Amino acid sequence: MSSVKPLWYRWARVYFAGGCLVGTGFLLYYTIRPTDEQLIARFSPEIREQYERNKELREAEQQKLMEIVKKTSASNDPIWKAGPIGSPFEKEQRNLSMQLIDAELFHKERFEDQQKQEIANANKEAEEAERLLSEKKKKSSLWWKFF
Repeated sequence: MSSVKPLWYRWARVYFAGGCLVGTGFLLYYTIRPTDEQLIARFSPEIREQYERNKELREAEQQKLMEIVKKTSASNDPIWKAGPIGSPFEKEQRNLSMQLIDAELFHKERFEDQQKQEIANANKEAEEAERLLSEKKKKSSLWWKFF
C-alpha cells in the first residue's frame, strides 16, 4: 500500500522549495553582482575615459527627460501625443532624432566654460601677484627712508 501524504504537506513542500529557489536567487544576486564602482574599475582605460567624459552629458539628458516627463504628465492628452519625443510606431515620426541634447554642442559649451574659468583664475592670480608686488615695493621704499 502506498501512503498518501496529506494535501497540506504537499503544499508545504511546494512553498518551501519555491522559497528556497527565491532565497537562493536573492542571495546570489546581492553577493555576485558588482557595484557600479567595481564595474567602472574593470573597464579598459579608453572606455573609462569615455564614460567619465560623457557622464555630465548623460546627467543633462536625464534632467531634460525629467522636464519632458513633468510637462507631459501635466497634459490631458495621451502620452504618445503630448510629449515632444516622437513615437517610433508612427510612420511620419520614425526617422526623427531621439537625442534630447546635442552632444557636440554640449561638449563645446562645457569646453568654453572651462576656458572661461581658467581665464578667470589666471586673472585672479595676476591681480594677486600685482598686489603682492606693489606691497613689496611699498615695504622696500619704507626701508630706505629709515637710513
